[in-house]
Amino acid sequence: MTARIGVLTFHRCINYGSYWQGRHLVNGLRERGLDAVLLDHRSTAVDRAEFRCALQPTLPVRSTPTDRRLYRLKAERFLQDVERLPLSPPFDLDEPSTMGEYDLVVVGSDEVWNLFHPWYGGQRLFYGDGIKADRLVSYAASFGNYPADWGLDTEHSDLLKKFDIITVRDENSRTLVTTATGRENELVLDPCLQFAPERLRPALVHDDTPVAVYGHTFSQPLSQNIRRWADDKGHRLISIGYRNDWAHEQLLDAGPGVFYELLQNARAVVTNFFHGCVFAIRNAVPFLCETSPYRSNKVQGLVTALGCPWRLVSDQAPDALYPEILETPLGPTVLTRLGEMRATSDAVLRRALAS
Repeated sequence: MTARIGVLTFHRCINYGSYWQGRHLVNGLRERGLDAVLLDHRSTAVDRAEFRCALQPTLPVRSTPTDRRLYRLKAERFLQDVERLPLSPPFDLDEPSTMGEYDLVVVGSDEVWNLFHPWYGGQRLFYGDGIKADRLVSYAASFGNYPADWGLDTEHSDLLKKFDIITVRDENSRTLVTTATGRENELVLDPCLQFAPERLRPALVHDDTPVAVYGHTFSQPLSQNIRRWADDKGHRLISIGYRNDWAHEQLLDAGPGVFYELLQNARAVVTNFFHGCVFAIRNAVPFLCETSPYRSNKVQGLVTALGCPWRLVSDQAPDALYPEILETPLGPTVLTRLGEMRATSDAVLRRALAS
């Protein structure tokens, strides 16, 4: 009899990275012949918070009425795509006793343990509390911007100790788990990198191939330098999911599928989001990432592990660095390390599923 597996993550977030990592993880398990579903937790309070954020994603800069209509359409497309995923029967986030029983529950990926998260932070369900399963493991879980220096209280530490196997996706999370539990834990790839073909993008880049802009609230030096470079080279900048007025085109209402196609076929990627880096690496696309305090733990760990930390820039970067980074291919070292990490992550996942 096939084991019943539940995947517990932020699958209903109106966020491209959250959607695709949940989809890749559950589908990656199903492709192994496993009966895996996303655990469909529901919360009216979380839904309200998520929708408010989706309509005003660049606060304190408020969205115009026109932009809000486009962001609403984006949110609706997300919700439609989520309903097509392999889902468990819905249950109340605050009443996990109604979620059903599973042979194995996999917690992760995403910032499932981030105590700073504005609406999921501190939810004990993601720490395994109340889950009815024979075994409990994590895959590529993260504490997000919650720093290792803060440590975990006894309550959350004790909950993590009940996991059979813990894997994380960044060094900050690894340190937190080791300190809290006294157990070693392993670093694995985000599902969007782990469950991906070696090469998805076309072999040729044409004159009209656009540059994808993914993120918001970029610094003025970055926006000015990228726009100048694009105009000089005749490249089209397409901002996906968020308004960036310095881009040539805005795709504010793009659903997950449009995001996937644009990042797959881009000439280069300009981002300040973790999954902007992930999808660029996944598709062997040159990328530049502007650092931010909120995402520094995740992004720094990823580019360091794959040997390309120089693709991170601050608002103090020299002007000449922007075009240099975007015009430099990823190179064989990054792709070799990616292959090595996929093999390691696969071995860890096999042990977690078989234990």
